[in-house]
Amino acid sequence: MSPPCRAARPSPSPPFAGAAMAAAPAGPLRREQQRAASIVRVLALYRPLLDAYVIEFFAEDLWARLPPSWQAALAAVPPPRLAAALLEPPGPAAAAAAAVWPLSLLAFKATAQALAFPRAPPPHRHRYRHRHGGRPPEFRRNPCQSARLHPLLRKHVKPKKQHEIRRLGKVVKRLSEAAGCDHVVDVGSGQGHLSRFLAFGLGLPVTAVEGDSRLVEAAKRFDQELLQALEKAQARGAEVPLSPRGPRHVAGRLDPGAPWSQELLPPEPGPPGGAGNPLGPRGRERVLLTGLHACGDLSVALLRHFVRSPHVAAVTSVACCYMKLSAEPPACSYPLSAWVAGLPGHALSYKAREAACHALEEYAGRLRADSGALRTHCYRAVLETLIRAADPSKKCLGVQTVNKAHALSFPEYARLGLPRVGLDPAALPLDSEAVQTMLRQQQKVVAFFSLALLLAPLVETLILLDRLLYLREQGFQCALIPLFDPQFSPRNLVLVATRCPLGPVLSALDEDSGEDEDSGEDEDSGEDVALPGGSPPGRPQAQPSTEGQSRG
Repeated sequence: MSPPCRAARPSPSPPFAGAAMAAAPAGPLRREQQRAASIVRVLALYRPLLDAYVIEFFAEDLWARLPPSWQAALAAVPPPRLAAALLEPPGPAAAAAAAVWPLSLLAFKATAQALAFPRAPPPHRHRYRHRHGGRPPEFRRNPCQSARLHPLLRKHVKPKKQHEIRRLGKVVKRLSEAAGCDHVVDVGSGQGHLSRFLAFGLGLPVTAVEGDSRLVEAAKRFDQELLQALEKAQARGAEVPLSPRGPRHVAGRLDPGAPWSQELLPPEPGPPGGAGNPLGPRGRERVLLTGLHACGDLSVALLRHFVRSPHVAAVTSVACCYMKLSAEPPACSYPLSAWVAGLPGHALSYKAREAACHALEEYAGRLRADSGALRTHCYRAVLETLIRAADPSKKCLGVQTVNKAHALSFPEYARLGLPRVGLDPAALPLDSEAVQTMLRQQQKVVAFFSLALLLAPLVETLILLDRLLYLREQGFQCALIPLFDPQFSPRNLVLVATRCPLGPVLSALDEDSGEDEDSGEDEDSGEDVALPGGSPPGRPQAQPSTEGQSRG
């Protein structure tokens, strides 16, 4: 059972350890506990920066909250230099860009980068990023089609998802074999792209569980399209390395409090009623549970099912939407581990958890390119001051996204945004000297947001480290793997856990990674390569047909 949630005890300068902490064992667990304690302390020290909303930059004078030496160093730094000095990994370029920065600012950057889980791919991939415009090498020939995924499995699937399902599918297959699993359950399966790859592409028995019945119907329709295309190819005598067995789709939501229940909660939307729970008792069958970007509490529910149900032999979880986590008893999804729950000051605000979902690598790319999109935060911050001046009760209201806001002048942007909060643009000074003065401070807004963004990986690391510690406290083998290319898929850390030794699986994944990145000759051949991981049972290896390829 998961430990009870504990109320946060904020502290202006929390210690690393205290009486509330559990005794720390030696070895890897001890190192993970120390990292969690260090992150909690660092986040507490910089909480005003982490919890600040950039739209309040002018309204709350956020720039004045920075140390004077930081203000002087950052006020006029061009965006490309800011990217190199602040957000990019340590190296000669970063050191040169920040050569005259105050030591406290350099220490802030070094600490944040040292404590965050590594998100970058292995070093040997950097040559591909340099040569192929930042995309994984599988997209060298076509930026919208993975050359390592069968054309029938690419239909309806965006490039980012193609990259994700192929790499996660290989992990699931390896883990399933190592744990002796008979069945895979994909929770939060959406339109079934991962389930389809696991079943048709890798020959695994799969049940897909999705709470939105409309998505379930779409997934079934896509399965039928694939089967029809497969039958046509076979009728022509073509050998296609796909299994003819698709996934089973179930509309429903797992009950995280009753993993052995025979019923699923009703789907949303959908009629009342339940279906057989694929995680319920299944005789001697062993289940692998997976979730690709399972939103909010769902990613935690997967781990709790794994811990509580002996039928679940392994789990892979790629999380997202941390701001949707339940942080209050009794349905507490953070913290999970006894260790993090015992750290004074461990609580994370909604703003901090929201920040953990930002794409740091993408923003660094905008800085490097000195993109016009950088002015969007400044526009919104100026708009916030106008809104509050007109009506002090309207603070931090949600303003629906203005398309291509950076391509507009500020008055044009404001005329679109103000009516969305019930204000008349004609009644407000949109081109006053005060507005122009704020707009001239765009670089300060960018620098402040970049500082806060540097803490985002620390928050994500703490949340995932808490889950890792929770599983280790229960005695399970587990690891966090940077599986996806972070520039392509920002939420790229997958948590894997088993009831058996995990070492051989991790070694095999390292080999898979090397094969993926060193197989450029396959992608230059002009033909699609066969699916990774070998042919499904009973199917020969063959070069796939290009029929059914979707166009990006």
